[in-house]
Amino acid sequence: MELLHLRYFVAVAQELNFSTAARKLHMAASPLSRRIKDLENELGHRLFDRDTHHVRLTPAGGALLPIARGVLDQVDSIQWRLDETARPRRTTVLLGIPGGIHPDLRERVDALAERVRDRFEIKRWPGASERLVEAVCDGRLALTLARLPVGGDPALEQLPVMSERLGAVVPGDRFADRESVALAELTDLAYAGSPAAATTAYFRGLDQQLSDRGIKKRIRLSSVTFDGVSEIVASGLAFSVSMLDPRSPMQNYRLENVTVLPFSDFQPRLETGLLWRKDRVDGGDLEEVAAAAREVFAEPLRL
Repeated sequence: MELLHLRYFVAVAQELNFSTAARKLHMAASPLSRRIKDLENELGHRLFDRDTHHVRLTPAGGALLPIARGVLDQVDSIQWRLDETARPRRTTVLLGIPGGIHPDLRERVDALAERVRDRFEIKRWPGASERLVEAVCDGRLALTLARLPVGGDPALEQLPVMSERLGAVVPGDRFADRESVALAELTDLAYAGSPAAATTAYFRGLDQQLSDRGIKKRIRLSSVTFDGVSEIVASGLAFSVSMLDPRSPMQNYRLENVTVLPFSDFQPRLETGLLWRKDRVDGGDLEEVAAAAREVFAEPLRL
C-alpha cells in the first residue's frame, strides 16, 4: 500500500463519483478505478459498492475513511511541523506609545511589527512620553515612540520618525472664515497649555517661545483632559496649540465652537522619535528590531 492509494481512496470517498474524483486528481477514471481495486485486493475488503448510477462506501470503506484522512493529515503536516520546530521562538517586545499618535505613524508601527513577526511579537504600551522614555532607560520597555526632545541621555539612540505641523486651536466664532491666524491676534487670549499628564519638554519650550513673541497670559490646567482645554477655548477665554492635520486623533477633541488654523507668522512643529538603548542594539537583543526600524523609517513622515 502506498500513500497515493490512500489519496485516491479519499478522493473517491469524498466525491462518490470516479469521474469527478479523477478530474480533481488530474488523471483518467480507468487507472483510478484500477488503483482502488488494487487497494481493495491488498486489504481484502471491498471499499465501494458500484453500479452504473451510484457509488457508495461499504462498511469497510466507511471505517477506512477517517483512518486514511488521519494518515494523510499527519503526512501533510510534516513540512510545517519541521519548519515550526526549526523556527526560533518569538520574543515579546514592548513598544511605548504616547497619546495622539497620527494614524500614518501607527501604520508604520504595524509595518515594523510585520517585518519582524517571525522573531518578535511587538506589543504596544501606552503612556506619557517622558515616562515611556524612563521605562526604556530602566529596561521595562524595549523601545518607545516619544515626543522630542527628551534630553541628552548618551545611553539612548533616537530615530526620527515623524514631523507634524502645529496650529492654533482658537474660538471658532471669533475666527470664522479665516485661513490662518497671526500671533499678534491672540495676545488678548490666554494660552492654555497641554494637560499636565501630557506635557513634554517640547511644549514647555513652546510656552517660552510664545511668551517671547508676546503671548503673556496663561491658564494653567493641572487636572483637566484635552476635552477640558477644548471647553475653555470654545468659551472664548483662551487658545491652545495642537496638531494641524485634520486626520490627527487630537482633532477628535474639538468642540463645535473650536477650530484649528495654521499660524501665518509662526511655524511650530512637533517631532516624534523612536528610542532604544544603544547597548541593546549594538550586538544586543534588539539589533534585528532596530535594523528593521531603520528601514521602515528610512524616510520620516512629514505632515
